[in-house]
Amino acid sequence: MQATTSAGSLKPAAFTEKKYLVTLVFVTSLFMLWGIAITMGDVLNRHFQNVLHVSKAQSGLVQFSIFGAYAVMGIPAGLFMKRFGYKNGVLLGLGLYAIGAFLFVPAANAESFGFFRIALFILACGLATLEAVAHPFVAGLGDQRTSDQRINFAQSFNGVGAVVGPLIGGYFILRGGQEHSNDLESVKTLYVVIGSVILSIAIAFSFVKVPPVQDAHAIDAEADSYAVPTTPADLQQPKGLFQRSHFIWAVIAQLFNTAAQGGTWAFFINYGVEKMGFDAEKAAYYFALSMVMMMIGRFAGTYLMRFIAPNKLLAGFALGNIIMCLIIAQSAGWVSFGALLMLNFFFSIMFPTIFSLGLKDMGDKTQQASSFIVMGVVGGALFPPIMGQIADKDVASAYYLPIICYAVIFLFGARFYKVK
Repeated sequence: MQATTSAGSLKPAAFTEKKYLVTLVFVTSLFMLWGIAITMGDVLNRHFQNVLHVSKAQSGLVQFSIFGAYAVMGIPAGLFMKRFGYKNGVLLGLGLYAIGAFLFVPAANAESFGFFRIALFILACGLATLEAVAHPFVAGLGDQRTSDQRINFAQSFNGVGAVVGPLIGGYFILRGGQEHSNDLESVKTLYVVIGSVILSIAIAFSFVKVPPVQDAHAIDAEADSYAVPTTPADLQQPKGLFQRSHFIWAVIAQLFNTAAQGGTWAFFINYGVEKMGFDAEKAAYYFALSMVMMMIGRFAGTYLMRFIAPNKLLAGFALGNIIMCLIIAQSAGWVSFGALLMLNFFFSIMFPTIFSLGLKDMGDKTQQASSFIVMGVVGGALFPPIMGQIADKDVASAYYLPIICYAVIFLFGARFYKVK
């Protein structure tokens, strides 16, 4: 029996199974949907500066509203998922997403920045729920050995959404010369369409029959049954959630990761306008191009993980972004702007890889751990207002700050990812 188990473990692990394909398609589409929502927030950041006449530091509160929802909704989403299952968790997330989108109508009518932030907060509560559910959901749709590949594959479609978001926002909101380029009518119309699409997807998913999902991050019970306790430590009860150092470091790394993401994306369009002389629409299209780089990075990362350990690739990409930030801050024309575009290539694998490494061998605590890692996304709420204070003086110098974040991610990938 033991020999069979050992031999079986040498077989290549399948990416997924046929019975999970329909569910995988739907859940993967969720990653694209919140990619659109997150990057649309960065377009709104610039539009609110123009129309509602807020400063860069104030407009950074757009990201505070979006990412702050993750801190509020992380644990409730995990509890809901544990009680009612993955499918109902997805439906709750889509419902909140749609409600937040429809609230843009009264917010635009009131021309209130505060009302918009409330709508964004509710929408982002939906995003937080989807993220808390979708990562362990995707991880559970197959063998644990390929969970990193599945999560990075699904996150690649988040990259597709991140490309689509700025393109939509640039064309319908920031495009100069159109009838509503200097008011909020285009914002209102666009979010009614988005809310309607999300509601339609929720209705369609409610009819999908989801097969029983494996716990992709559980410890192999059969293999573990042959382990013989050799030390007093082996005889102790299983470790609690906060006794697992790799999980704690994953939460910390995710906090700094999304801090860097929130700040980097919030002021990309400002960098294009102020340092490269683009108009806002053209800068938004370059923002979409940077998201293409992120999408390429995720597909490339998924492939490279077949040959390079995920933690090593994570550490290498973090070093790449430290170098990119140093170049961006120099305001060296196209060289610095090219580094700003490349920032997303190296950023690409960070979120899903940190998530997957943090969930390794968490067993029955996987759903709870997922909630806390999602809460780490609150970092994206904290950094943009701080970067905005510097960006009000010089937007290029603001890009020194994310170096701190990438240094923490490097340490996680190089050392603190280990399951003990």
